[in-house]
Amino acid sequence: MSRSGYYDWKARRRQPGPRQVENLQLRARIRDEFARSRQTYGSPRLAHALGCPGRRNRIARLMRQERLFARQRSKYRPRTTDSRHGGPIAPNRVEKLAVHRPEQVWVTDATCILTGQGWLYLVAVLDVCTRRVIGWAMHQILDAGLVIAALRMALLQRGKIGVSQQILTG
Repeated sequence: MSRSGYYDWKARRRQPGPRQVENLQLRARIRDEFARSRQTYGSPRLAHALGCPGRRNRIARLMRQERLFARQRSKYRPRTTDSRHGGPIAPNRVEKLAVHRPEQVWVTDATCILTGQGWLYLVAVLDVCTRRVIGWAMHQILDAGLVIAALRMALLQRGKIGVSQQILTG
């Protein structure tokens, strides 16, 4: 560092250059547009929205300095049950049952999980009294076979093999 540069810095006489002034103005515009996009725009979209598509790399650099990172949406959204329809909805009869001992009532539920292999469906069989998972199965396709596999695991875990032969084959 030169002696004059040091004393200039010490006296704080140095004014920001034109590029620094422009960067400060651009940073404010980037923050506003990024907030307006609900934090979903990356540097290409922000450059287009700000009307300066040739400055994408500069906008990307300023976004990194401001710690602004766009939220990414998942590429795939699994189908879910939609209860907002005009058709009849089955009542929940398990709520009204008085369960006092294990293995009196079993329930099942299915959900979708994002794994390293992609989206997989998980079906679990739960004991209502103990609230423990007693059987489960995962697969890429949600069908009756997946539910039967989870039920088969629950029956085998509980030693009800004779019952499982009758239920699963009939």
